[in-house]
Amino acid sequence: VQLQASGGGLVQAGGSLRLSCTASARTFSNSLMGWFRQAPGKEREFVAYISGNGIGIYHADSVKGRFTISRDNAKNTVYLQMNSLKLEDTAVYYCARFKGGNLYQPSSYELWGQGTLVTVSS
Repeated sequence: VQLQASGGGLVQAGGSLRLSCTASARTFSNSLMGWFRQAPGKEREFVAYISGNGIGIYHADSVKGRFTISRDNAKNTVYLQMNSLKLEDTAVYYCARFKGGNLYQPSSYELWGQGTLVTVSS
């Protein structure tokens, strides 16, 4: 299974972007998926997760109310809708599959793709 993140780009503060993460296998629909981000010089941090059936959802406090994670299992795709973007949202965004452990730690996830860069300008 491979994960391909896309949808990043340059956007002004206050703008919106929608990121997509597409998996190469149908086993994706049984998997809890997460979005993480890593800003230059900082550690990778948790953004959101969604359960395999799409019912279990959680967003980090830093993005709550602005970002929304969702999924379409028929398309093997997880989305991250990002609204009201701030300068501090600038980072490379990654999706990954949960393998077990702490839901908020990168070490609990696998199949990291190459990420997609989001740059928020003033």
